[in-house]
Amino acid sequence: MKTAGSAQEPIISIYEQFGVEPIINCSGTVTRLGGALMCQEVLDAFNAAAQDSVPIDHLQAAASRHIAKTTGAEAGLVTAGSAAALTLGAAAILAKFDLGRMEQLPQTRGFPNRFIVSRDHRNGYDHAVRAAGVEFIEVGLNEIVSNAGVRRTEAWELETVIDDSVAGVFYVLSNSSQPPLADVVECAHRHNLPVLVDAAGELPPRENLKKFVEQGADLVAFSGGKAIRGPQSTGILCGRKELISSATLQMLDMDEHFDLWEPPADWIDKSQLNGIPRHGIGRALKVSKEEIIALLTALDLFASGHFDDQVATMQQRLEQVVTGIRDLPVEATISESPDGQRFPLLAIKLTDACHIDATEACRQLRSGSPPVYPSHGRLHEGILMFNALSIKAEQIPALIDRLNGTLAT
Repeated sequence: MKTAGSAQEPIISIYEQFGVEPIINCSGTVTRLGGALMCQEVLDAFNAAAQDSVPIDHLQAAASRHIAKTTGAEAGLVTAGSAAALTLGAAAILAKFDLGRMEQLPQTRGFPNRFIVSRDHRNGYDHAVRAAGVEFIEVGLNEIVSNAGVRRTEAWELETVIDDSVAGVFYVLSNSSQPPLADVVECAHRHNLPVLVDAAGELPPRENLKKFVEQGADLVAFSGGKAIRGPQSTGILCGRKELISSATLQMLDMDEHFDLWEPPADWIDKSQLNGIPRHGIGRALKVSKEEIIALLTALDLFASGHFDDQVATMQQRLEQVVTGIRDLPVEATISESPDGQRFPLLAIKLTDACHIDATEACRQLRSGSPPVYPSHGRLHEGILMFNALSIKAEQIPALIDRLNGTLAT
């Protein structure tokens, strides 16, 4: 214990108490580095929620109303990350209110289990959809990437594979996604097929909270631990009430008597059920009461523009870094926020005069103290990327020192 007049002892972080050194996170909100840092309002909400017990179904019902108000969807659900939202969304489309199907998942013999997806939308994260029992039918060719033409997947191609085995359509959003979501929705809805959208990283801008629902998507998955800055292990599934209700039934603790269970009627219509399912495929994807409250608090802050003022501060921090490394054999460029909501980025390109390549620089930055983790997405171009979202002001001097110590000739 420190006493009056005693020498100042270094402050040991909670992570160091367990043998892990905190890093300077220059990669942004990536899961492998713990997502975004939560602000004090969110931490206070998390702690306050830990002081009482509540029925989780009633809390999720309240969350549904709140998410619906914010997104314009009919209903919503707080999930254990955006991947969990995709699994639950897929499970909802497969089972709807069929208790037998809920019991059977991820086995899908005997009912439609295939989702149509554009071939160039396939990625490692779609394992979350397949985990529910979905089989993909790929359509289209990304001829641009293969240098074999000028076309990508077109909406008419989805229609060519629709048959009785198809249960839905999966769509992954990015700035360059094709075909346009509205065209895919129009095609799918003509055949009464719901569209599940992966929009995990499509915030900001905050307008996207409503945009994809307005374009007709039946279910949309967002990350709660990225730009929203809620707990890293949270996500949002929003969309049609019937599908959100099904997803919820397959996640909740259902160890209950049907006669005693009284879910809020505006959330789950009990009259549609002749019983309640046992623990569903989403039982492993539960979220705590503290996470639900913290996510809703963070969502309110994000939707209100609370974080917008921080963009200028992030810009200034990156400019400090550029000034601090001006003597290095690198080319440093800051990409400013295009809309006042998205984060500025710093690209440091290693020139031929640098004694190491970008991969080795990244390795050395990670292995030093304090460890520095730049984004590694452009190493093949000789570029280290720096996202200021999770870089704290007090870390800037150490970051500059590490860059100078690693890259100086």
